[in-house]
Amino acid sequence: MATVAALADSPSDVMEQVTSVSQLSDVKPTDWAYQALKSLVERYGCIVGYPDKTYRGNRALSRWEFAAGLNACLDKIQELIAAATADFVRKEDLETIKRLQEEFAAELASLRGRVDALEVRTATLEKQQFSTTTKLFGQVIFGIQGRGKNTADLNPRNGIPDTPDPATNFTFGYNAQLSLVTSFSARDFLLIGLQSGNINTGAGFNNPPFFLNDTYTRLGYELNTNNNLRLSDLTYRFLVGDRLAFIVGTEDVNPITVFRGPNRYESAGQGPISAFAQRNPIIGLGNTRSGIGFDWQIANWASLQAVYSAGNGFRSASDPSPGAGLFNGPNTIGAQLALTPIPRVDLTVYYLRSYSTNAFLNTGVGDDLIGFIGSRFSTNAVGTTVSWRISPRVTLGGWFGYTNSEVQNPGFSGNVETTNWMAFLNFPDLFGKGNLGGIYVGQPPKIISSNLRLNGVCTLNVPSAISGTGGACGGQPGSTVHVEAFYRWRLTDNISLTPGVLVLFNPVQTNSSDTIVIGVLRTTFTF
Repeated sequence: MATVAALADSPSDVMEQVTSVSQLSDVKPTDWAYQALKSLVERYGCIVGYPDKTYRGNRALSRWEFAAGLNACLDKIQELIAAATADFVRKEDLETIKRLQEEFAAELASLRGRVDALEVRTATLEKQQFSTTTKLFGQVIFGIQGRGKNTADLNPRNGIPDTPDPATNFTFGYNAQLSLVTSFSARDFLLIGLQSGNINTGAGFNNPPFFLNDTYTRLGYELNTNNNLRLSDLTYRFLVGDRLAFIVGTEDVNPITVFRGPNRYESAGQGPISAFAQRNPIIGLGNTRSGIGFDWQIANWASLQAVYSAGNGFRSASDPSPGAGLFNGPNTIGAQLALTPIPRVDLTVYYLRSYSTNAFLNTGVGDDLIGFIGSRFSTNAVGTTVSWRISPRVTLGGWFGYTNSEVQNPGFSGNVETTNWMAFLNFPDLFGKGNLGGIYVGQPPKIISSNLRLNGVCTLNVPSAISGTGGACGGQPGSTVHVEAFYRWRLTDNISLTPGVLVLFNPVQTNSSDTIVIGVLRTTFTF
């Protein structure tokens, strides 16, 4: 979701004219250049500051920027002369400016040429644009992905791997996303998203029991619409005041799009390669689509987001039949508090409550199936994520999530609990500006306890059903360890190439199953 800051701010580096050096908050009378700035500001009025009222005098200055500043001062002097106030201009100042003008003659000429060319290009764009209020942008991902041959120990889990993986062929596919953003004012926008793809790495339900691995091996950019175009986003976002933003829509309104993510590098096309490494899976609880949310900037260091969302791929929010619709079908309600307790540390804590009608948590990651097919669950989930920017080149972070799901079917009782965790290191600008390296290690969602009962008797519990022991109460016998490494190489401003590897030890929380190694080569085009 667009944050309050994103909606309220103008472009970040638009400069504003100042009339007094005191307006520049980071310029002090003790600074060695104070008198020079004071003269340029108050006598000639040719110095500008940033929107946050700073001058940023310590940053490096390019010859282009100096030429632009010099040009502004020359224009001001010409105005003074034209207004018969040339006596304001000292002779020594004119001599200095003359020398500077000669020194930077080439840059000034080039700058004027670039401005003229920019004006021509702007005029062309104004004539050729299809809308004065709508902007078009998009992303296309091409992926080559596959995994090595492996054998699982599933159903029964008896210590003997005997179920070969049927989906080990390398594949090539795409994920295309197109977005139209229409702004009716400076404080709102309508987002319409379209998506199509054919990337699928799973064995599928036609290959039991190996389909249980699909939620462990799923990639972040994986999408299969059978090459059909689908509506992926239909939302309207607007500001109420300067600190409160709302989002409402029929597609893509859920905790993922409303909550702020402390990990600034989560992205299917630019960030980690796996679905698990994108964010804490409990934030995707319910996989719901339609609803309303808000983002409230309480203070500079604290914000609150909340959302109510309904409908998913199994039961739509627009379905009027019993057990469906906006309130009686699948739904998720959640809130997140986002904090920056100290500089360079981002922390979020969140709570979600979800109602599902299909025996899944619907996160699509790890132990997603928690009960017998068709069972209904009410789930409470809590979690936290932290990200610490140790330096501009290193970020350390992690998360933890817990869910407790209570069965809602008549005659049944009991709860299913899961946990997941992740630790990560990101390396921005690794070996070059715009590049990104990442290492992610964690445990996908794991059923730690399942005590579903029918008329008081333990039955149909997933861990036991996988093991072939009759559905007795209990948790998973092992723990999956997810290890992922990737390197995003920025080829141009619009093209990046990301090789990556994902290793799953003890997949499906089964110690006796073979380790799965997945390799990917992701190419992302943005426009």
